[in-house]
Amino acid sequence: MQRDNLIFDIIRRERERQTKGIELIASENFVSDQVLEAMGSVLTNKYAEGYPGKRYYGGCEVVDESETIARDRLKQLFDAEYANVQPHSGAQANMAVFMACLQAGDTFMGLNLSHGGHLSHGSSVNFSGLMFHAIDYSLNEATSRVDYDELERKARAEHPKLIIAGASAYSREWDYARIRKVADEIGAIFMVDMAHPAGLIAAGLLDNPVKYAHIVTSTTHKTLRGPRGGVILMGKDFPNPWGKTTPKGEIKMMSAILDSAVFPGTQGGPLEHVIAAKAVSFGEALQPDFKTYQQQVKHNAAVMADAFMAKGYKIISGGTDNHSMLVDLRTKYPDLTGKVAEKALVAADITTNKNMVPFDTRSAFQTSGLRFGTPAITTRGLKEDKMPWIVDLIDTVLQAPESEANIQKVREEVNREMNRHPLFAW
Repeated sequence: MQRDNLIFDIIRRERERQTKGIELIASENFVSDQVLEAMGSVLTNKYAEGYPGKRYYGGCEVVDESETIARDRLKQLFDAEYANVQPHSGAQANMAVFMACLQAGDTFMGLNLSHGGHLSHGSSVNFSGLMFHAIDYSLNEATSRVDYDELERKARAEHPKLIIAGASAYSREWDYARIRKVADEIGAIFMVDMAHPAGLIAAGLLDNPVKYAHIVTSTTHKTLRGPRGGVILMGKDFPNPWGKTTPKGEIKMMSAILDSAVFPGTQGGPLEHVIAAKAVSFGEALQPDFKTYQQQVKHNAAVMADAFMAKGYKIISGGTDNHSMLVDLRTKYPDLTGKVAEKALVAADITTNKNMVPFDTRSAFQTSGLRFGTPAITTRGLKEDKMPWIVDLIDTVLQAPESEANIQKVREEVNREMNRHPLFAW
């Protein structure tokens, strides 16, 4: 068979792009070589609709083992009673929860998208906003932290059937206990989407939402440093959608409902090669050095945020408790949009993404902010001493985002440094 050089050349160029640049997108990371190996394995050939021991196809006895290991390791990581590792993405995990817990048109509550909420938490162009009635809570304008007073007022007034905690651009810890108390008061289901901080939570550096929420969803490819995919977890209690609370520890009924919402409710055959890679990454996360890694991720983020503020940039909420930060460019460069800044930085081999900031004066296509994160650069081996250096490079680019000579000078410095931090073993 003729080799598809067109596609493999694209893969080669993407490998080079990842290797030579500074990756600061908060939702990206670099997987280990053994995760890559599992992803590219012969397990991709196996169709396995259903769940271990209950498949619709023969020949699944081997992949049943790897999926069972993935579920067991994930439950161990987060002290959960139930785990589903089949969702193809975090958004699909969220969709399955909605399908299991709500009826079309039901009201739910999530963080305002322009304040850091996620697309699948109520966007009008997403299933969550198209099929259900979304109401939101916001960040406090003075503190840029979740306005729990507003959340409580709206919850009591609107009586949503589901309340979501979690965000795609929020750098602070959550008060899960307070939201759970409100949810219990109004008879709502409390769901946490921990996609961004999952690795920090697994390492014990942030509070574990499984202790508080009825259902927890996550991606596996951000701080958790696994392959692209999603998961669903439950702890020890769950008030089911029909108003009856199951006895503590007895969640079998809701487990079956959630399993059915994933398959056949929202997707078909599971990606068993990805599930095997998830299992590998969960095994890595159970090792002692994973906590050391997460401690460095968190420390790098704190130092980076301080370096930005020292240069006159505004960090939303005044700092970070996790791996990420949201920079409001208007305090230093009021005429610079996130779109222009992102393009200039990418040209300098510094990858980040434009992002709206709370109470933004620009659209989502332009934005007044940039989002940064430290999981990927920490995987590359960069420590806190390099964070001010990175911020200096970013500031150099943003001072003259149209200057090709300026961008080239920064790019050469980036490439020299990253050449000292090998990424792939093969």
